[in-house]
Amino acid sequence: GYLGYNPFNVADDQIVLPDGTMNPAAQYKGAYGEDRDWLDGVSQQGSRQNYDMSYSGASDKVDYFISAGYLNEKGWIIESDFKRFTGRANVNVQATPWLKTGVNIGGTQSSGNMAQTGTSSSYVNPIRFTRQMGPIYPIHLLDPATGEYVLDSDGNKQYDINDNRPSDASTGRHVIAEIKWDEDLEERTQLMAKTYAEITFLKDFKFTANLSFDQNYYYNTYFNNKFVGDGAPGGRAARNFDRRNSFNFNQLLNYVKSFGNHNLNILIGHESYQYKRNHLDGWKSEIVADGNTELGNFVTFYDMDSYEDNYATEGYLARIDYNFNNRFFVTGSFRRDGSSKFYVDNQWGNFFSVGAAWRLDQETFIQDASWINMLKLRGSYGQVGNDSGIDFYAYQALYSLGWNNQTASGIYQSKLMAQALQWESNNSFDIAVEFGFIDRIYGTLEFYHRISDNLLFEVPLPLSGGMDSQDQNIGTMYNQGIELSLSIDIIKRSNFNWNLNTNFSTLKNEFTYLPQDEIIDGSKKLMVGHSRYDYWLKEFVGVDPDDGSPLYRADNYSDTDSDIRIQGSDTLTIDQNNSRYGYFDSAIPALFGAVTNTLSYKGFSLNFMFTYQIGGKVIEYNYRSVMSSGDYGASKSVDILNRWQQPGDVTDIPRMDVTNTTNSDATSTRWLTDASFINLRQLTFSYNFPQKITGSWSKGLRLYVSGENLFIKSARQGMNVQQNFSGTTSNVYTPSRIFTFGVNLTL
Repeated sequence: GYLGYNPFNVADDQIVLPDGTMNPAAQYKGAYGEDRDWLDGVSQQGSRQNYDMSYSGASDKVDYFISAGYLNEKGWIIESDFKRFTGRANVNVQATPWLKTGVNIGGTQSSGNMAQTGTSSSYVNPIRFTRQMGPIYPIHLLDPATGEYVLDSDGNKQYDINDNRPSDASTGRHVIAEIKWDEDLEERTQLMAKTYAEITFLKDFKFTANLSFDQNYYYNTYFNNKFVGDGAPGGRAARNFDRRNSFNFNQLLNYVKSFGNHNLNILIGHESYQYKRNHLDGWKSEIVADGNTELGNFVTFYDMDSYEDNYATEGYLARIDYNFNNRFFVTGSFRRDGSSKFYVDNQWGNFFSVGAAWRLDQETFIQDASWINMLKLRGSYGQVGNDSGIDFYAYQALYSLGWNNQTASGIYQSKLMAQALQWESNNSFDIAVEFGFIDRIYGTLEFYHRISDNLLFEVPLPLSGGMDSQDQNIGTMYNQGIELSLSIDIIKRSNFNWNLNTNFSTLKNEFTYLPQDEIIDGSKKLMVGHSRYDYWLKEFVGVDPDDGSPLYRADNYSDTDSDIRIQGSDTLTIDQNNSRYGYFDSAIPALFGAVTNTLSYKGFSLNFMFTYQIGGKVIEYNYRSVMSSGDYGASKSVDILNRWQQPGDVTDIPRMDVTNTTNSDATSTRWLTDASFINLRQLTFSYNFPQKITGSWSKGLRLYVSGENLFIKSARQGMNVQQNFSGTTSNVYTPSRIFTFGVNLTL
């Protein structure tokens, strides 16, 4: 009765014997096994077609570039697709010896069926649904007595949308039916225009004015059917319209002058940016005539809303570049930026940078060393302002409308005033050496240290305050590390070349100041002396071999507490509420980077790139969901077969106990997994036809085949380590394996 469906070949009351053990005669029916493969039912073979064409030309005073493109993609989830048309025209005119101007116009029109994928936690999300669904439940309706398909009046199979599954098997939902019967169509139109005027005067001066405009239209058609899912039983529909306009205008005055070995470049400028968003959405329910999802075909008004967002920035800038004989380089810059996100007293921030470089390879004592091709030492310190991570009206006290009681209007305060908010500043120092040796080895070795001051962060507030959070400048944090990039020509021959390009990075992250002792943020705790990516978790230490209970390091306890277990010198608890929190591991890897190999022989070329990560941890919420012992009807990992089953069993998987899931499934170090991986990210094999084959009709012909995400090796199959740098996982699309065949033709 708990499963709601009998997958065995014996009657319901014969599956479990009176002593509580499984009946050995109860065998899985196995009939219509393919009809229980929900992942296969929700997926299809995806495909992508991409066609691009461009044309360019130039005369003494005019140059132009025109391009057009078309993309048609069918996703690997059923009913998902994407189409896009693009066009662009770029013209530059030298109108007079002192005036140059031009215009760049582009547009994009796209549409896509989103297949009702929903959020990572929603029932209609196909990744979540197929991961959670127990593989005993059929996709189509079966006769429980005969196991045969129940056909409709036209002889077609019917989806099993009856409410006969337990809640952990998504009762009352059917991801395949909902994707096919629902609608989520997104249409976007983007228009872009840019023009400029460049005036040269007094020989060394140049004034440039740039004006750009972007307009984006977004229209969403949303429908939930009346048979199963969120729209049942009447059906519902929504329309969402979004328009976003942005303007950017800057004016730049440039002075360039050389005095013998001295070269000077001075730039001053001003820029302004404006952004406006208008949004409108409406919902109605209870469809009248099937097949028509326009709002007029629905009876009951459900919701209507609209809003407008405005955002603006303005900045003044200056930069000086100087070099002596292309050997010594010095640069300095200053910016003053203002943002509408901050209160008037804090709207403006000042930021500067300085840098220097020395081309040692231009010195005589280096030039005598023929094996040194290039050697450059450089360093810099600079500041950049940041106002992202907070909403457009972050400093204002905000109120939420629409909380009405019949005809009496109602509002509530949704956000506290934050007039003290100010710019976040990223202050970076770096020092690097660029080198080239023996005409084969080139690279850069760099050390960086970046301090992020006045961090903008959404800080959670006590529930007693009536509001969830407030935007605040919460403190200071630094990131530092080493980055190395190398390009090595392993083989250089007239017909055969092999180049190896590799890079790796390290990262250290730490808070140096916070306005409060600690801020809990999910599986992390922000605290001075610790990283933004350090895990703050309950310490899981294993399983009690006597009774299979999960064990945690005890925190507040008395030796007489019933949940306490003493093992050697350790005091442990089987109650996760009494367990000890602590810092355990980090999502930051010890090393990460990529390795690219390029081999060429005559017209053939082979290029392949590996990305990798060594060290770091990921907290596997997805794995936890298939290791829970308290779900009826949900799928399980085969790892649960290694659970504790009898006294004396030594394992790290607790016993299956429907009454103890809170303790077994608690967010803890149990779910931390090694995040190291290696991924064959891309491989391309191509052939460039020689001119003697293509003849005069073509300037170039290239054929190629490529693959993406061809191979990945990590600690657990199916684990997407690359999903989030913070080390968390959720039910989202995993990287697709893509194969491409292409032709490049130049006329």
